[in-house]
Amino acid sequence: MSVTLIMACVIACAHIFSGHLSFLRVIPRSWVLSAAGGVSVAYVFVHILPELQQHQNVIQDHTPQSLAFLEHHVYLVAMLGLMFFYVMERLVKASAESDSGSQRGEGTPGVGVFWFHMSIFFVYNVLIGYLLLQRTSHSFYSLLLFTIAMTLHFMVNDHSLRAAHKHRYDLAGRWFLTAGVLTGWLAGTVIQVEEAVVSIIFAFLAGGILLNVLKEELPKEQQSRVLPFVFGAIFYSVLLLILATAE
Repeated sequence: MSVTLIMACVIACAHIFSGHLSFLRVIPRSWVLSAAGGVSVAYVFVHILPELQQHQNVIQDHTPQSLAFLEHHVYLVAMLGLMFFYVMERLVKASAESDSGSQRGEGTPGVGVFWFHMSIFFVYNVLIGYLLLQRTSHSFYSLLLFTIAMTLHFMVNDHSLRAAHKHRYDLAGRWFLTAGVLTGWLAGTVIQVEEAVVSIIFAFLAGGILLNVLKEELPKEQQSRVLPFVFGAIFYSVLLLILATAE
């Protein structure tokens, strides 16, 4: 069994098992979730955003001269990724608020909204699983840091999705999203695309990760814990910088 498959399974298991950790479902937010949010933020700003510049160079080499005026293609793609996931989340929230006033009276989104939301995150997970396999050109430690950051990031996402969809998420949603990660990994073993396409996927996903990280930590109703969040961000930032220096 390849190392990347093991790591894909580890990331996917965040959806399967985090619901069984009762201490994550408390308000104020568990210090573990806040620290996980800090780690995710650190990974975005210290690792993903700087890596976008490398992908920018790849995209520039494959950009037609007619589009040369677009000097920062990869950052535009990242912005589009952020905007896409923001719009989708707003649509889901608006639909959920509309449904909460319906005759069901249970305050949860309808089945259609549930599957629409799951489909968005299925694609999100497929991209992460696919990029995991594409990162084999990096060092083992870089691959390990990606796995740790995405596992913690999925724990935070899992908490949010379970709070929104309740029993539907536990019955079907978490398994659907688990399959998304493994589907992405499997796709990476049989589908090889040009490096420029991988760079575009990475940039689009970076925007989505940035939005999903911040939307989970910034709302005041989450009552996030400041010190664990700051500690997670600082600790992982230092770890990333040390390993980057060692490489």
